[in-house]
Amino acid sequence: MMQDPLANAVIFRKYAVTLRESVYEQIQWGIDALGATDLWEAKASPLSFVYKPTGQKILFRGLDKAKKTKSIKVSHGYFKYLWFEELDEFAGIEEIRTVQQSVLRGGSKFVVFKSFNPPITNANWANQYVNEPRADALRHKSDYTTVPREWLGQQFIDDAEHLKETNLKAYQHEYLGIPVGLGTNIFEFLEIRKITDEEIKGFDRIYQGVDWGFYPDAYAFTRMYYNHNQEKIYIFDEHYCHKQSNSKTGQWILDKGYDDYTIICDSAEPKSVVDYRDMEIPAREVIKGPGSVEYGMKWLQCRYIVIDPERTPNVYREFINYEFEVDANGEVMSNYPDKDNHTVDSVRYAMSPLFDRRGKGNHA
Repeated sequence: MMQDPLANAVIFRKYAVTLRESVYEQIQWGIDALGATDLWEAKASPLSFVYKPTGQKILFRGLDKAKKTKSIKVSHGYFKYLWFEELDEFAGIEEIRTVQQSVLRGGSKFVVFKSFNPPITNANWANQYVNEPRADALRHKSDYTTVPREWLGQQFIDDAEHLKETNLKAYQHEYLGIPVGLGTNIFEFLEIRKITDEEIKGFDRIYQGVDWGFYPDAYAFTRMYYNHNQEKIYIFDEHYCHKQSNSKTGQWILDKGYDDYTIICDSAEPKSVVDYRDMEIPAREVIKGPGSVEYGMKWLQCRYIVIDPERTPNVYREFINYEFEVDANGEVMSNYPDKDNHTVDSVRYAMSPLFDRRGKGNHA
């Protein structure tokens, strides 16, 4: 800001009462560390810092209602910098977007900071948000092992090492910032990363599945590769939609050239399977029977599943959010929820030849 006379900044936390002893003190520390204390005026009501030579401001706001940000203005320049501290405390990405749309105006370049300690569950919206690919964003992760020890003190280090020895899962979350889950995650072995074109070129055995849907249920097609040696599934394409006819989804498959391998479909709609066959798409019904859902789900749970959020955003969303439900007494229910699992079912159908206990599944 001191190098750009038009730049102002505004810093948000969810609750205004938390501002003074957190971000306000942090900015004061930063000003002092730069040796610029005499150039900045600290104000307590409202909380702000003013750069004396130009009148530029750093403002602090609580966000009890995001629409209140429409009234934030500065008399000189624009808000170049926007910081959301403890991102996961906010109501969700819609609330964040409302603020950004109100604040980020009138300038040629903006810088937005979003900082937080990752919540324990992958299903939290903030954990999902930072995993979504975005070309104009930089994601940085740090923990106590990546900063100078003198910043923390020996007691902090000792406490961390003690927890590591006594409760590894708690240590991984509290000190390393890993979303270790609450024990309700159905899929524990998810590898969230980019799947490269070079990797896909080497996939020599493809599996495909379809879960029929129209509205409100979604239609879900998934395409994947299975590495037998590593027992790892790579899901690298999807088609997820509402209110599309069989002819339209079938044409998408043909246009993509995905009629090269059998597509195993939900047997609840045999007519839809016939529609695909009439289009010369190699579709067949999945073999179902007593306990087939439970057996197939347990088989998937024991495999590593690689998901690329950019290639398959709906697969990513459903798999990381798919959790066992909890009853009124807080007890985890053992049955698999039958909701928001269209891509999950599609993958299960596709992989069914590998775990069909009756030995009738073949994939050609």
